[in-house]
Amino acid sequence: MKELFKPSLNWLLILLPVTAALEFFAPHSGTWIFLTAAGAIIPLAAWLGKATEHLATRTTESIGGLLNATFGNATELIIAAMALHRGLTDMVKASLTGSIIGNILLVLGAAILAGGWKHEAQRFNATAARVRATMLTLAAIALVMPALYHHLAGPGRMAAERDLSLEISVILLLTYALGLFFSLHTHKQYFSAGAGKPAEGHAHARVWSVRKALLVLGASTALIGWMSEVLVGSVETAAHSLGMTDLFVGVVVVAIIGNAAEHASAITAAMANRMELSVEIAVGSSIQIALFVAPLLVLLSYLLGPAPMDLVFTPAEVVAVGLAVLITEQISGDGESNWLEGIQLVAVYLVLALVFYFLPETGPAPQVGRP
Repeated sequence: MKELFKPSLNWLLILLPVTAALEFFAPHSGTWIFLTAAGAIIPLAAWLGKATEHLATRTTESIGGLLNATFGNATELIIAAMALHRGLTDMVKASLTGSIIGNILLVLGAAILAGGWKHEAQRFNATAARVRATMLTLAAIALVMPALYHHLAGPGRMAAERDLSLEISVILLLTYALGLFFSLHTHKQYFSAGAGKPAEGHAHARVWSVRKALLVLGASTALIGWMSEVLVGSVETAAHSLGMTDLFVGVVVVAIIGNAAEHASAITAAMANRMELSVEIAVGSSIQIALFVAPLLVLLSYLLGPAPMDLVFTPAEVVAVGLAVLITEQISGDGESNWLEGIQLVAVYLVLALVFYFLPETGPAPQVGRP
């Protein structure tokens, strides 16, 4: 089944030279440059995910899921770093929100739907799912509190918001590191679902060598970095031309592009009845975005951006993350999934995407550190 998806993604690689040509010969065609760069990132992210998947087959489900989530999030991190350098902190924060809700609603929902359609019921480790749910709740709290402080403290507290965001970022990074230590060392038995194995229908001989997987990983990451720089450079022009707000572009468009690797890996794993790996990829990716990527970007903003980034998200983003975490906890808590639950997760994502699409532009938020 996996082979059926290869042509539909690989032919998009033609957009790499097309984007390069537009960037060189028609630099003012911002909308077309954005669209072709976005299209080119999708197959590159899928190749990145495929290389990581081959590395993951040599590990446990837990470590394999961590590898998939980490390298899958490389796309979001690269795009966000490029946007930070250009001072687009609002779009960076929106893309973080979009990645969190996209992974636990759209990616996990599509994986549960695809796997559930092929298998009547799929099971995964309920104990590990509850630990992940708690980490997701922590992530939601970390997004709520800075926004709550922003509205309670009133104007003129930007310096305090910057300091609060920096201190919360350190706490989140430490918590994420301790969570890895918990799941991979002291309590790894809670997360063990056996050693990784190739997907159903794939012989062991077809698993890539470590050298080949690392080469594909490095090449796809480098090309994603190039396309991401082009994408970020044209995003504002494209958003205005297509009638989309910056918030919608960040939460939905950029996030979907960045989640292409997780989509490919999670759906493939679910269809091969490796639901533990699929859940680890999708939910683990959201946890990593909230507890590692977001605070890391706050620290990097002091080096890359014209002004530091804070963790003050809009009310719509905070509510969206809270609701996404709530329904994901309800669906994954019993350690069993079916295709209807996948439909429910995707439906929630579509509702939230529609709200962000129709939400009017509120104007640029004041940037921390600017007079």
